[in-house]
Amino acid sequence: MTSESAPRTPEILRYAAFAADPAGGNPAGVVLDATGLDAGAMLGIAAGLGYSETAFLTPGTAPGHHTVRYFSPLMEVPFCGHATVASAVALAERAGPGRFTLHTGVGEVPVEVEQDGSGLLRATLTSLAPHTEPVTEADVEQALALLGWAAADLDPELPPRIAYAGARHLVLAAGTRARLADLAYDFDGLAAWMTARDLITLQLVWREDAHTFHVRDPFPVGGVVEDPATGAAAAAFGAYLREIGAVKAPVELTLHQGEDLGRPGELRVTLHEGDDRVRVSGTAVVIPS
Repeated sequence: MTSESAPRTPEILRYAAFAADPAGGNPAGVVLDATGLDAGAMLGIAAGLGYSETAFLTPGTAPGHHTVRYFSPLMEVPFCGHATVASAVALAERAGPGRFTLHTGVGEVPVEVEQDGSGLLRATLTSLAPHTEPVTEADVEQALALLGWAAADLDPELPPRIAYAGARHLVLAAGTRARLADLAYDFDGLAAWMTARDLITLQLVWREDAHTFHVRDPFPVGGVVEDPATGAAAAAFGAYLREIGAVKAPVELTLHQGEDLGRPGELRVTLHEGDDRVRVSGTAVVIPS
């Protein structure tokens, strides 16, 4: 008589990305060795955690290389910036700072991890080649109606666009900080509308000054009302600003996100001259169990 070994229980790590405090930023789950886990098992773990995303890594054959898949509580997503930052910091805590290469479903994402002046580990990811595309007036009207916004609430100097740097996001710029702060939307309606257009989040922004922005990201397609800090959208937004001529490389931008949720975080977005890719950096810290 033979017996089968019990299924392996993976170690699930928990990090707050784009923050120095576990109570800030965006919580992410990280599984550093997801060998043997199928998509159903990964989705079950992500749903159990309830975070915006959980990253599942499988070590590659070359040192520092890992295949990664990202799951929200409802589905697999093509790319996730905050879980990438959390994963890179988790790897660096075990192997030391340096360069890691994550092989995602949409392409190769290099991440550099270094210790910053405060002693925290800071990860900087380099996005895939980004782009933007126009959005129809009808789609903008529908999105605004689902948000409960009016056309007059928008900043005319930052026009609506769809921006991509691994995932698709609709950029809508509020004309005032008060408009951005007052967010209550049709969850099911917006989820269906976004799914039909292959959008991962809405990147809602308010410009404080030329290099400082406050952002919010509704994420109903992933089963989450709002993402507290969104690295993939930050990369797409950096590309958007460059493509509409709002900024010129080289430049570093600061994005504040999560303040309206009581989980403040900071994302740094860097554009380099002669390189279309966008760098997004942030710290990540362990969330105590």
